[in-house]
Amino acid sequence: MKIVRIEALPFRAPREHSHAGTAGAPAPLQQADSPYLWAATYPVIYSKYFETALVRVELDNGMTGWGEAQAPVAPEVACAVINHILSPVFTGSPFDGTVAEIETLWQRMYSTMRVRGQTGGFMLDGIAGVDLALWDLAGQIAGLPVASLIGAAGTSVPAYLSGLEGGNPAAAKPWVEQGFSAVKIFHESSVDQLLRNFETLRTFVPSVAVDALWRFTPATARKIARSLPGALWLEAPLQPESALDHGRLAKAAGIPLALGESYRTTYELAPFFAAKAMQIVQPDLGRTGITEGLRIAAAAAERGLAVVPHVSIAMGPQLAAAIHFAAAVPNCNLLEFNPNVLRVANRYLAEALTVDGPAYQVPQKPGLGITLRAL
Repeated sequence: MKIVRIEALPFRAPREHSHAGTAGAPAPLQQADSPYLWAATYPVIYSKYFETALVRVELDNGMTGWGEAQAPVAPEVACAVINHILSPVFTGSPFDGTVAEIETLWQRMYSTMRVRGQTGGFMLDGIAGVDLALWDLAGQIAGLPVASLIGAAGTSVPAYLSGLEGGNPAAAKPWVEQGFSAVKIFHESSVDQLLRNFETLRTFVPSVAVDALWRFTPATARKIARSLPGALWLEAPLQPESALDHGRLAKAAGIPLALGESYRTTYELAPFFAAKAMQIVQPDLGRTGITEGLRIAAAAAERGLAVVPHVSIAMGPQLAAAIHFAAAVPNCNLLEFNPNVLRVANRYLAEALTVDGPAYQVPQKPGLGITLRAL
């Protein structure tokens, strides 16, 4: 078999962005005519739309695999990487669907631009999208779910709740009644509000994680961590480039630190591993792909660290990949669940991805187990 076509398609759909907690906008946004809006309280931009990059890989036998790159802003950039660099180079390549072959193709894709300085960011997002599509094809060829290609896998994955509507703790109550025992809140406005939300949730939720959205300084992070006793974890507390500061904080915080969504390879994570900067590693499958995500999980396991994949803006391919990955990785026992993300993704799937009680159900059809409807 050969790859006869690799194509990336930017996707955007309207979404609710008037308050915090909706998919892809964990904080209140400033208003402007631009499609991209600054967060009201910290320097990050978010889109007015639900944006992502879908990837289709076709074989000469007619099989099609779907992937997706994490692309919440300007999906055309990741698509350009795929359509103008990866597609011309890899169209025509043999593909028999083995895991070893996917690993070889990942290394070749990485090598296309590494000497030209492109070893992260949009380049790796594009590679991740193609990688997910190759795993989808590999499962179809083998007649197995992707989770079974990775390793021994369960049929469900415990989930924690994320993306509370408006950042309101009360929004968690219906989900807690369904059995959810872990909830993550975002630092979407003031520290005082964050601590109040934490305390409120602790009155009826056993485990509460806090996502700081990279907003603290080393001094403020230490102080705030001491105000979050028993937190499940403190996520992304400092600037994402600061491995040593995160390492020092991890020693002093008194609660676990969680990092990983911003890093696409084991190379990028190496200084954070060396600094012992986190207890929980959070690869985002739309940025790492499954192939590099498994390497990151293995590196975490060697150090006795847990893996909890990050899930942000995502359509079916990315969500399904995260579910399969979490079901099969031995040091992973939890996966992020944002109801708004799942709701949008399921609009475009022939068969919905499901959460039963507090757990994702692992698709059992070959490959990623999803079929995209007309977009």
